[in-house]
Amino acid sequence: MITMLSMLAVFYGIVIVILYATQQRSQPSFDEYAVGGRSYGPWYVAMSYVNSWWPGSTFIAFFGLAAGAGVFGLYGLAYSTLGVTFMYLMATRAWRWGARFDLRTQPDLLGMRFGSTGVKLVASVIGVVSMFPWVVLGMQALGSLFEIASDGAWSLTACLLVGLAVIVVRQFWTVKMGMRGLVMTDMFQGVVAYVVAAVVCVLMLTGAGGSPISFSDLSRVGQEVLQVPGDGGAYGPWYLFSLIFTGVVGSLCWPTSFQRIYTASSVRSVKAGTVRTILISGVFYTLLMLVGIAGTRVAAVAADPQNGWFTLLGEFGGTWVLGLAVTVVFAASMGHIDGAVQVCGLQIANDIVGSARKDLSDRQLTAVAKGSMVAFMALAGVVAYLTFSMDRLQLLAQVSYQGIVQLAVPLFLGIFWRGGTKQGAIAGMVSGFVVAAGLTGLYPDDIRVLGSITGGIVGVTLNLVVFLVVSAVTGRSPEERARVDALFEAARRRPVRTPAPRVPVA
Repeated sequence: MITMLSMLAVFYGIVIVILYATQQRSQPSFDEYAVGGRSYGPWYVAMSYVNSWWPGSTFIAFFGLAAGAGVFGLYGLAYSTLGVTFMYLMATRAWRWGARFDLRTQPDLLGMRFGSTGVKLVASVIGVVSMFPWVVLGMQALGSLFEIASDGAWSLTACLLVGLAVIVVRQFWTVKMGMRGLVMTDMFQGVVAYVVAAVVCVLMLTGAGGSPISFSDLSRVGQEVLQVPGDGGAYGPWYLFSLIFTGVVGSLCWPTSFQRIYTASSVRSVKAGTVRTILISGVFYTLLMLVGIAGTRVAAVAADPQNGWFTLLGEFGGTWVLGLAVTVVFAASMGHIDGAVQVCGLQIANDIVGSARKDLSDRQLTAVAKGSMVAFMALAGVVAYLTFSMDRLQLLAQVSYQGIVQLAVPLFLGIFWRGGTKQGAIAGMVSGFVVAAGLTGLYPDDIRVLGSITGGIVGVTLNLVVFLVVSAVTGRSPEERARVDALFEAARRRPVRTPAPRVPVA
């Protein structure tokens, strides 16, 4: 117990030292607070993106999926790789619009593109609501690791309270420094969470040091481990497609992911960062899933798949290696929670409150963002406690995707197509989100009568139809056509150093 808690304390201390060393001595502007001054290179962008993408729950919920259901866990690799590709494709237009018009968030871009505060407000609400389950999962991962680090001596309530306290203290720096504090620590946290984890996975799979698993176990797993939902069993043929489709489409709809585009110093940094992201994510997640699949042959892992990561590393190297396993999850959890809370606080201030009160100063917007972060964290801690023992925790992640993909229609069509109206964007997002939420409430996993399609797919299909129909009916005025043409023309040119004034929207 003392060994593992000491390892966590050392890691935590290094993070605080990095924050002290990199903090600004002067009061940052809201633009610096929101996007770090758009000054970071490809490695910072890549590691920050990875930290925002793979939370600590990856080692619990998704590892448990591989250890309990086998190759099905690899679906996350498919959608994450394809999703980052979308970031590469939209980088030029999204970054240049952001730099030219001083955009700070994803809803900022949508509001500017459709010339509407309403579009901006609806998109922000959907983003904040959909991010919430991921913060809950992160809090649960912290509770699990402190339960293990204390060797079972602390109660569930105590573990969650300690995890919440640790993150609240860390959030002091997130609140104080904004995006800069996240980016500077993401590099260190990412190396610990993903590079170190990948090295440990390789060592175990090669059978080094008396590892309880090896590559040879992959050739001896049961037939049921090699099947995916829809390949026999209760799930229909559309289930896996639905998960991968919503993952790919939703990947760039996540506010945390899109925000990384705006922190980059140039379009080149964004694109180079995406290539590095694919490399880091692909290697890390593949190795982690292979360890989980091989672990299906270990009785203790098969009995409790969601704690399989800790079980295997405890058997691999005892207390010190188990402490490393706990530290890895801690690093991933802290990076992801920090990013999610910071972006949600920023959107509440910039897009929701800022849309209603356009006269707020930088100081007031920053105060609103800080207060929102505190409230968001407290609510997530309560929900994490109430759902801690829930089976198949990855369902929380899947549910959140059903909501976030509703941003895809106005976002992708808005960036790559000059058509569409603000009325169509609002009607599409609202109808799609309501239908997806309703169906997900009734069928949180899949809709069996529709071949196991998910509520999010039904919602986004309706979203697209409504967007196109309402846009055709409302039409665009000559002034609106000229405004959009000017935006697309602006995206073809490199922005000047001084951004244009923020675009007023109706």
